Amino acid sequence: MHKTVAQAVEFARELSGGFTARADRDVAIAPPFTALHALSSILKNSAIALCAQNVHWEEQGAFTGEVSAPMLLDTGCRFVLVGHSERRALFGESNDEVNRKARAALRAGLSPVLCVGETLDEREADQTLSVLRRQLKEGLNNISADDIRRSIVAYEPVWAIGTGKTATPEQAEEVHDFIRQFLERIYRKELAAEIRVIYGGSVNPDNAGSLMAQKDIDGVLVGGASLDAGSFRKIIDY
Repeated sequence: MHKTVAQAVEFARELSGGFTARADRDVAIAPPFTALHALSSILKNSAIALCAQNVHWEEQGAFTGEVSAPMLLDTGCRFVLVGHSERRALFGESNDEVNRKARAALRAGLSPVLCVGETLDEREADQTLSVLRRQLKEGLNNISADDIRRSIVAYEPVWAIGTGKTATPEQAEEVHDFIRQFLERIYRKELAAEIRVIYGGSVNPDNAGSLMAQKDIDGVLVGGASLDAGSFRKIIDY
């Protein structure tokens, strides 16, 4: 929950100015709902895509305050976050709700970014893999092979978000490898290799390169370091 429309517009102009598409990476930004329409016009001819921060599982109806997938598509979004740790922790989103949101996004033609991750208490209790197994199993329920191709999985250890703590590249890779193996069990191995699994948790210009050097880390979900265009560009150009 950062930036007014004017601030978001200024950010998008600074980020997209002189930005050149690169074949080996995709870039998207996820501003608040209020700024999506304005940024859609600014980024229309750029290589930077729009991502929404949340979505409702119904297309329309008596859900005051919610935003549907077709509405997001209408503003120019290509991606949408589902199950972000803050949505789970602060707003009580369940794995079933996350799954319904992901399927709604896919029906509308959006690519969901399915976020999974453990809390500090869960990690210290050696429950990381069991928590992730449950989140993935329930979050991917009834998502077909064709749909998973359009989806992204984001591992965000809750204990490393906004805390300044970061999983070491080796810790992150260990979990990403587990996620990849889990995807292989649900889908076939060749398809699992195609699914993008990205890391989020205090990503910054100093650690982006070492994280991206890991075999199973396909990208990063950037938090606070993305609020400054210069900082974000450094991460993009790691």
